[in-house]
Amino acid sequence: MKVNNQAEYLECLKKVKSVVVNVNGTADKEADEEEIAVVHEHFMDLVVNERLVAKLVCTPANLTELVLGRLMTEGMISGIEDVESIYICEFGSTAKVFLKKDIVFRNTMENEPTCCTGNQILLKNVQVDELQRLPKTEWKKEWIFGLANEFSGGSKIHKITKGTHGCYLGVKGDIVFACEDIGRHNALDKAVGFAVMKGYKPDECILFTTGRVPTDMVKKAVVARIPVLVSKAVPTDAAVEMAKAYNLTLICRAWPDRYEIFNEAE
Repeated sequence: MKVNNQAEYLECLKKVKSVVVNVNGTADKEADEEEIAVVHEHFMDLVVNERLVAKLVCTPANLTELVLGRLMTEGMISGIEDVESIYICEFGSTAKVFLKKDIVFRNTMENEPTCCTGNQILLKNVQVDELQRLPKTEWKKEWIFGLANEFSGGSKIHKITKGTHGCYLGVKGDIVFACEDIGRHNALDKAVGFAVMKGYKPDECILFTTGRVPTDMVKKAVVARIPVLVSKAVPTDAAVEMAKAYNLTLICRAWPDRYEIFNEAE
């Protein structure tokens, strides 16, 4: 796979001014004169085999990982061997991907379900296989607590802005990657994309997300064939049922001192 990412050093933070108003209605004059950092909302078109398939709203870091992860969780690729090349322009506004295989697309015009950004899916692969049950895999409670402890330390952009979701990739107890994005779907895709780039076996991976877990987050893990999904937040009832149906180990409310198992793979 050839990668030409011309947008590796885009700014993820922007400075804006704000006025703090106290409970008595008066403004804090000193705060009025200060600038604060907020997350930069970045827009990128994803083009696959010369077809515009999605418009992504994201944080402009780890864009190559985001592209690869999105292709993986949408079922357009099964691994890095399916990708001929990725090109991201210097402004990060367009990512062009060429695959080694032809894809038949169907038209769609939908927003990403439950997404906290404005991601829009324009085309879907009509040849995506039905979801398959995941194999049971080994995991240890120490690995889960390790991921939860890593999250409790905070991440760079979130410490400054309190405006991002995070996702961590664990491989057999080692935390090998951490990323942030304004959208939890994007953050998970970035972690999946890193696993694809580095050739990690999906059944040895664990995903830790800081966001809530509805069915579309479960589906991403199942499509990526990653059998353990952990979150500091809560799942929905449908997400729990989907995890049971596809044998995904789903652990939520994961903190440094406790976690809750909502489904353990058979």
